[in-house]
Amino acid sequence: MSKPHFSKEFWVAALRAEGAAFRTAAGQQDALALSVPSCPEWTVEDLARHLGVLYRWVAGHVGRGVTSRPDPPDHDEAPTGTAVLSWWDERYAELLKALDWLDPALPAWNWAPQTKKAEFWHRRMAHETAVHRWDAQMAVGLGERIEAKLAADGITEVLDTWLPAGRRCGPLDRHGVVALRATDVAAAWAVRLRGRGIALLDTDTLLDHDSHHERTVAAGTASDLLLALYGRVPFDVLDVAGDESLLEALRTG
Repeated sequence: MSKPHFSKEFWVAALRAEGAAFRTAAGQQDALALSVPSCPEWTVEDLARHLGVLYRWVAGHVGRGVTSRPDPPDHDEAPTGTAVLSWWDERYAELLKALDWLDPALPAWNWAPQTKKAEFWHRRMAHETAVHRWDAQMAVGLGERIEAKLAADGITEVLDTWLPAGRRCGPLDRHGVVALRATDVAAAWAVRLRGRGIALLDTDTLLDHDSHHERTVAAGTASDLLLALYGRVPFDVLDVAGDESLLEALRTG
């Protein structure tokens, strides 16, 4: 795969932009009561509560300088009704302040097979907010793609973080190599499935004549690829060749 380097500054800037867009969607008249098509069991109010709880939890543990597991988030703290908007504003501002000053190299716990550093949470909060911004916009009749570079990094996060951590929602008995290709940025990924095992292959180390013997190739915008991996859109929005069931094995949502 071609993996560009992203930094704390990139992720914090993305969090600012995506958070502002989420707030605009959630703040529309009567939006809180709307059901979310991409998360049918949730309303926009539920999205705001979920994000706010997560923001407070991350802000509370990420700067401790230790890698021990923090206490779980308190899901009962969030208010209901329109009060959730001002409460979300406070939680969002709290998180931005915490991440803005935080050294990304500071030791910090995370749930994935990743280096235990604070930068995990800069990245994670940017992508969590981006996907739920898309959810909220879909509920209110808007539809803006996730910015291409951010979406490309989000695809990498699914493949190098979510899936190796065991957070797969698709079948666990598939075998073969899947190639994902973003059509709007210079990014491609190759993933080898071995039943429950999964490996993100580093294509930059391969010679031109080497082959992965791909069983499935899927191409589309980075945003569509990411949203398909999260189960927000069907894989048929992509140009797919080969065994589509291997794509289903990459779903994390």
